[in-house]
Amino acid sequence: MASSSTTTTTTTSALSLSLAFALAVLLGTVQISHAARAFYIFGDSLVDSGNNNYLATTARADQPPYGIDFPSRRPTGRFSNGLNVPDIISEHIGSERVLPYLSPELDGEKLLIGANFASAGIGILNDTGIQFANIIRITKQLHYFVQYQQRLSFLIGEDETARLVNGALVLITLGGNDFVNNYYLVPYSVRSREFSLPDYIRYLISEYRKILIMLYELGARQVLVTGVGPLGCVPAELALRSRTGQCDPELQRVPDMYNPQLVQMISEVNAEIGSDVFVAVNAYRMHMDFISNPRQYGFVTSKIACCGQGPYNGIGLCTELSNLCPDRNIFAFWDAYHPTERANRIIVSEYMTGSVEYMNPMNLSTILALDSRT
Repeated sequence: MASSSTTTTTTTSALSLSLAFALAVLLGTVQISHAARAFYIFGDSLVDSGNNNYLATTARADQPPYGIDFPSRRPTGRFSNGLNVPDIISEHIGSERVLPYLSPELDGEKLLIGANFASAGIGILNDTGIQFANIIRITKQLHYFVQYQQRLSFLIGEDETARLVNGALVLITLGGNDFVNNYYLVPYSVRSREFSLPDYIRYLISEYRKILIMLYELGARQVLVTGVGPLGCVPAELALRSRTGQCDPELQRVPDMYNPQLVQMISEVNAEIGSDVFVAVNAYRMHMDFISNPRQYGFVTSKIACCGQGPYNGIGLCTELSNLCPDRNIFAFWDAYHPTERANRIIVSEYMTGSVEYMNPMNLSTILALDSRT
């Protein structure tokens, strides 16, 4: 643990840098590029880049072998062997990797790049992931987004901040934990006794709608909204629920019911706004392509995780004591729930160029091309 004197020195240094940057903006020695595109990320462990490292929670990826293929070869808090989806999107839009909002390095000019507010374990509902204790629930993530804009306004002014936020790309990934870490977490869970599955999904969609409207009210104008993936096919659920290696049919009901309602809700919100602000990302289809036919994508398996133990390496956490595959490029799943970097790259390729079946109403390349004309 750092001493109080070290902490004070770090805080003072960060404040000095912020003040210096703000002064540079005022003096005109720093130009805010209107071509620059900020990137903001909200959601769960699929997109968390390390916020949970700064929290007292068990939902962390801060120990080896996480990060074994990251450029630093060290764990960063990403639930991956290397890069995650936001990192790879940043590559495609020509930006630096976005820092976690809680990182002390996110200051000064770094704020112009964007911020990652995501936190492993969270869901649409605030009671999702209660077993992980101290995580950044979505309401708190949105609160941090407000705080971020206040910090940015101090540096570049309110008008430039509004322009940067309105022109930013936003990614939000929620929903999976509301099932695996809530509704289906234990037999006869509180939510499963309160709702039938169809009613629970309708409730989630209604709550998600409120979250998206709040994002819009906070200035987001280009938002990628991911649906739920094939929950019944991940190694963790195969280990718990499948004797044959086939995807669990009960959990596979979830995306079949949830995703069409999400797409419909997004379409309705866009119609109300009068613009295609929100884009529905078909995470289920993106994953099922390589889960159904792994060899077509260069994987030897889409059932067994690279890192883990037990059936399908799907039991417990990925640790230094776990089984670890020597070649992550031929495994679709890194750990019990999360894809490898190579699988993430396949997923992001569909973000960029996928048809309307993958990205509705348009893919990210189309969004970028339209922006370049305005």
